[in-house]
Amino acid sequence: MIRKFLSPIYQFLYDSRAVGSILILCTIVSLILANSPWQQAYLSFWDTSVHIGEHLPHSILHWINDGLMVPFFFLVGMEIKRELTTGELSSIKKSMLPVLAAIGGMACPAVIFLIFNINTPYSHGWGIPMATDIAFSLGVLSLLGKRIPLTLKIFLTALAIIDDLGAILTIAVFYTASLHTGYLLIGAGIMLLLIVLNLCKVQKLVFYLIPGAILWYCIYNSGIHATIAGVLLASCIPLPRLPMLISRLHDPVNFFIMPVFALSNTAIIFPPDILNAFNNTISYGILAGLVIGKPLGIFGFSYIATRLKLAALPAHTNWSQLLGVGIIAGIGFTMSIFISTLAYPEPALQITAKIAVIAASLLSGLTGYFYLVSKKQQ
Repeated sequence: MIRKFLSPIYQFLYDSRAVGSILILCTIVSLILANSPWQQAYLSFWDTSVHIGEHLPHSILHWINDGLMVPFFFLVGMEIKRELTTGELSSIKKSMLPVLAAIGGMACPAVIFLIFNINTPYSHGWGIPMATDIAFSLGVLSLLGKRIPLTLKIFLTALAIIDDLGAILTIAVFYTASLHTGYLLIGAGIMLLLIVLNLCKVQKLVFYLIPGAILWYCIYNSGIHATIAGVLLASCIPLPRLPMLISRLHDPVNFFIMPVFALSNTAIIFPPDILNAFNNTISYGILAGLVIGKPLGIFGFSYIATRLKLAALPAHTNWSQLLGVGIIAGIGFTMSIFISTLAYPEPALQITAKIAVIAASLLSGLTGYFYLVSKKQQ
């Protein structure tokens, strides 16, 4: 009886739709609380001071964004490494289409954002519409069930992983305010140690995780965003250990860390006239970048790649389905919101950017879903 009762719960937790559903729920709850009579208490909670040390995050929100998100980036880094070594991106033939599509899907939204903001103080936000949220996009695609071929889901997964890599590089290179050489040199020494451990085929994870914690501390104080430490550590983990680590981190990251991130980073107070939040170049750039730029870049670069015979469409798919995937890839949520907090220090600009990201992600998800449903029925 207990097994029968728990079986649907376990099935739900391992369904790719679950992560997206939970993130949507957390976002709705956070928005409601941030605009309710409990607004002050809710916002104050995330800003509660946590003084553990002089050179460590100093509030709950900072601990979430600079500390708790490190395992998320660690998991993403391991997934990138696995795909590049043994997965869909392990050969030129397999990887060419998703790589080129991802490049187009990052470049076009960034260019579109800059078209709206090139001569404004807001141009630094060009990285916001570049990202694709793996959990949400795959969740929407999975709602279509067997109507969508498995090869198309694999294509979207590979594209989103390359997209994440692009976002990580963007954060490291373009969203670093100032550098502290001393911490960088110590961090470089730790990385060298981790590389040597990997080359010596050391398998015990404790020899990676302890230096990894020191690496995080150095990266945090170096001026580079602390979450990059998770990706750097992931690149040094021995290949045989990746499947076990990815499996163990899957649930904590997707069903705890990401929901907590959504709760804390979507605590947005809606302005009295919320429509004004869409009446500025930041919102224009994000909305147009994610809703139009993403499918335009993914479809356009894929079409050019196939015409030049650099790549071929995934088996059992057509151009209509690829366009639908491009539209769904406009769901930027997690990484786009994360980059919003880095691009704009001013809370008012962060709120504007986050509202635009949520609206664009919702529009992209709904449009992509109903477009693919209509194409299947034709």
